[in-house]
Amino acid sequence: MNQRRLGRTNWSVSEIGYGMWGMGNWGGTDDELTVDVLQRAVDLGCNFFDTALAYGEGRSEALLGQIVRANPNKRIYTSTKVPPRNRQWPSRREFTLDDCFPPEHIEESVHQSLQNTGLDSLDLVLLHTWEDSWLDDDRWTTKLNDLRGAGLIHAFGISINRWEPWNGVRTVRSGLVDAVQVIYNIFDQNPEDELFPACVANDVAIIARVPFDEGSLAGTLTKESSWPDGDWRKGYFVPENLNSSVEHAEALKPIVPADMTMPEMALRFILSNPNVSTVIPGMRKSRYVEANVAASDAGPLPEELITKLRAHRWERQPTEWSQ
Repeated sequence: MNQRRLGRTNWSVSEIGYGMWGMGNWGGTDDELTVDVLQRAVDLGCNFFDTALAYGEGRSEALLGQIVRANPNKRIYTSTKVPPRNRQWPSRREFTLDDCFPPEHIEESVHQSLQNTGLDSLDLVLLHTWEDSWLDDDRWTTKLNDLRGAGLIHAFGISINRWEPWNGVRTVRSGLVDAVQVIYNIFDQNPEDELFPACVANDVAIIARVPFDEGSLAGTLTKESSWPDGDWRKGYFVPENLNSSVEHAEALKPIVPADMTMPEMALRFILSNPNVSTVIPGMRKSRYVEANVAASDAGPLPEELITKLRAHRWERQPTEWSQ
């Protein structure tokens, strides 16, 4: 497993991190099996784990705390997120800081996350939605700096709304945040335009999420795919989205090299960008952990293939189902 520097924190993190959303919110998740998969990731060199208070209402955070305590001799970096107070994903332009992240809510959420994990401190805390207009109200950053000063958190940042990489550029340029989490993959290349240059200029870590486009870049979805009630993907892959996602994925298949899978190509596309600090795929089975670590070991994609993938950039706008 290769490692990279996480921006100004100077932490050395695995370039394949672990996205723990599925462990709290997707159906059919078994905690005992989950811990085994988490441990497999640690054994293979993964040391950056990303969760959120909203993932299973603390269930995912509890699993993270469990795996940290199970590996006292290994440095595992913990990242979690404060949910918006109004529990609305994504945020909307009309939402105010008081609607989503008033100082008292930030503090209460951090203390709840500490309780859920059973840890004394959290390495990284992100605000789970974001509006650049909130930069004009400094109460959020004052509170997060207070929590950092108290030793409860060590760094903080923002998680940018789906398909809105522009909605965070001003905050990154302000120099106030240590990290940004954003959707970045073969289809969603937009962060390269403004967000990534701003992050590089301000030494802000880039955490790439949704590397497989919620599953379409795994190449296994069909227009008949379905999910059980309670599974987030059931509401996301409405016919309008599922059909288009499958069509875009099918257009990619002819250029996947014979010695490579589509998921490997998707991960290596992201890792070919040296500005990305870590990418956080969800990994519910040990074989996925092993395959993703192997993608790290394989290194960047050939330039010729990257050039071909540039043509598959997909411009999308947020909708009611794109939370």
